[in-house]
Amino acid sequence: MVKLADSAFDFFKEEFVFSISLILAIISCFFVQPNINYLDYINWDTIILLFVIMLVVEVLKNLSVFEMLVRKSLVKIGNTRQLVLLLVSIVFFSSIFITNDVSLIIFVPFAILALKKVDRIDLIIFTVSMQTIAANVGCMVLPIGAPHNIVMYTVSKISFESFFLLLLPYVLVSLVFLAISSFFVSRDIISLPKMNKIEIERKNFFKRVLLGVDYCLLLTFIALFILIGNLENIPFFTEIFEKWIIGNEVFWGVIASQIISNVPAAMLLSGFSTNYEAIVVGVNIGGLGTLIASMANLISYKILVREYKEFKIRYLLVFTILNIILLFILLGVYFLIN
Repeated sequence: MVKLADSAFDFFKEEFVFSISLILAIISCFFVQPNINYLDYINWDTIILLFVIMLVVEVLKNLSVFEMLVRKSLVKIGNTRQLVLLLVSIVFFSSIFITNDVSLIIFVPFAILALKKVDRIDLIIFTVSMQTIAANVGCMVLPIGAPHNIVMYTVSKISFESFFLLLLPYVLVSLVFLAISSFFVSRDIISLPKMNKIEIERKNFFKRVLLGVDYCLLLTFIALFILIGNLENIPFFTEIFEKWIIGNEVFWGVIASQIISNVPAAMLLSGFSTNYEAIVVGVNIGGLGTLIASMANLISYKILVREYKEFKIRYLLVFTILNIILLFILLGVYFLIN
């Protein structure tokens, strides 16, 4: 029994967002009796699109495509500033196509390895913080860049072009922020040692691809769809949420993201307001800020702490300061153009 309890607790910690979403969905079922209409709550377009994207990414990852591209880029690096800028830029551009979460899973460990090889462990905290911001910014470029944007794209039916133009000002300002921040890194001369040859494991390839898919994320979406579908059918919650949210979508997008992360925030707000453009802006800006504001933030934090537990407090401090600064800058941009 003790081992079972420990395993359950470990799973809860590892899949915190899924666990909370499932518990809340189950509680909501006591207020709205389970029935066939539950299937209508779930946006199957979102689930299928996310599953296909994860499959494609797993194929590319298992073929070491991303690592090959990074290694070719590293050949031209001559100093520490260039190295940090490259490691951050790779996360930004990759998150556009493979989602912010996956981009960090692949490139944060690679960044830590690269900085260790040039004996610049002192740059790891700053680099990983910047990579996380870059992932949350890069995912704004296309609707497929992050789970919250996939939700909003499929729910809102906003055109691809309109989605891009809506977030473009925030992406451009964030890129300037990332570029300026990189100048705080000194230009010390470095020489990257030769890395081991990449070996592609062909055995059980398709099995590894299928097992690599984050099924807990898909189940999290289903649980959240059920939770929000039930909330929409409880008059008490409908009245309160509509009163609070309508007309204040950006504000609540930012605030809700800081507390429950921007994926649940996107799903919650879109269930009670049709001002989808404002929700998109709110939950994207809201991905910056606290560690829990975006699931991507937790991913890079876990990877770093697993390698260097002693960096935990310093990382949280640097990460939070950089995120809060950019969050307020982007809020300023919003008020400037609206």
